[in-house]
Amino acid sequence: MARYTGPKSKIARKFGEAIFGDDKSFDKKNYPPGQHGNARRRGKKSEYSVQLMEKQKAKYTYGILEKQFRNLFTKANRSKGVTGEVLLQLCEGRLDNVVYRMGVSPTRSGARQLVSHRHITVNGELVNIPSYALKAGDVVGVREKSKSLQAIEDSLSSNSAVYEWMTWNNETKQGTFVSIPERMQIPENIKEQLIVELYSK
Repeated sequence: MARYTGPKSKIARKFGEAIFGDDKSFDKKNYPPGQHGNARRRGKKSEYSVQLMEKQKAKYTYGILEKQFRNLFTKANRSKGVTGEVLLQLCEGRLDNVVYRMGVSPTRSGARQLVSHRHITVNGELVNIPSYALKAGDVVGVREKSKSLQAIEDSLSSNSAVYEWMTWNNETKQGTFVSIPERMQIPENIKEQLIVELYSK
């Protein structure tokens, strides 16, 4: 299964924001990685460089590799809506992202693992594909045998995030993907227009 397994703090420092969540080492070294760190003089970035950085940030944020991300862009480009917004909506509609948003796991990589290890159901059926695209009205839940997992209990008890486009019931450990989120409802700090410009070259 293809996924990024390298150092996360280094990537977060590269983008100047904690894209993988709370990170103590990022807080300590909030400057770009490299031998000279903060002292290194960086000239004005080219337009291409800025666009590429934004695309890389989106890919790392959602845990998607280049080929899959390119396919999502192609799909978004063919749709009727605004390409950049649709691209982010497709990323948000992935099963691993929704499991993370519902608070079942504190990180997207953890959510991905829960899905691939067959702990998650969609409409009552086991689904082990992290990139599974959810539709409005789909019910996502924790498999009966996995409801007592300590990792899931801990994550749910510490989760306080609420999103308008989904619901979660702590008793049944099930939630509904109510609707596809609007751009203003997606909290990620991503300038999707730059990604569209990059791929449109």
